[in-house]
Amino acid sequence: MTDSRWVVLLVRLPAGPSRHRVAVWRELRRLGAVSLGQGAWTVPDVPVFADGLARAVDLAAAAGGEVTVLDATGRTPADSARLRAMFAAARREDWAEFLADCGTFEEELAKEIRQAKLTLAELEEEEQSLERLRRWHRALAARDVFGSPDAERAARRLAECAAACEDYAERVFAALHQSPGTTP
Repeated sequence: MTDSRWVVLLVRLPAGPSRHRVAVWRELRRLGAVSLGQGAWTVPDVPVFADGLARAVDLAAAAGGEVTVLDATGRTPADSARLRAMFAAARREDWAEFLADCGTFEEELAKEIRQAKLTLAELEEEEQSLERLRRWHRALAARDVFGSPDAERAARRLAECAAACEDYAERVFAALHQSPGTTP
C-alpha cells in the first residue's frame, strides 16, 4: 500500500467516570489505531477501519465526549514515513504477541499429552483456544494493511497450532476408544 492518507481522531472525554475513557481506548486499540499522544489517534484511511472508527466515535459521544475526525497526510515525506513506521511497529508488536500465544498454545497441548489428560472436556477447551487464535489472526491480518513480514510467519504458526490440535484430538479419541487395561 503506497497511499499515505490517514484518519486522525482527536478524542476529548469527561474526566469521569474512567470506564468511558477505557471503553474508547479499548475500541481504538482493538481497531489497531496508533496513539499519537494524549487523545490523538491515527489509522490509515482504508475501509477496513471504518466500522471501528464509528464505534469509537459513538462510545465517546455516549460518554458525553467528542471526537474530531480529520483526514490527513504527512506534510513532508518524512512525516508520512514516520506515521507509516509507527503503524508498522504497532503491527509487529501485535504479531509478536500472537506468535507468543501460539507457543503457549502448543506448550499447553504438550503438557496435556505428557500428563495423559486426554479427555473430551480438555479437547473442547483446546479447540476453543485454537478458534480464539484463528479469530485473532483474522483481525490482525485485516488491520495489517502494509503487509508486515511477520504475517507470513504467523500464518505458518497458526497452521502448526491447528496440526498440533488435530494430533491432540486423535490422541483423545484413541484414548476414549481403547479397551480397559491398555495404554494409548
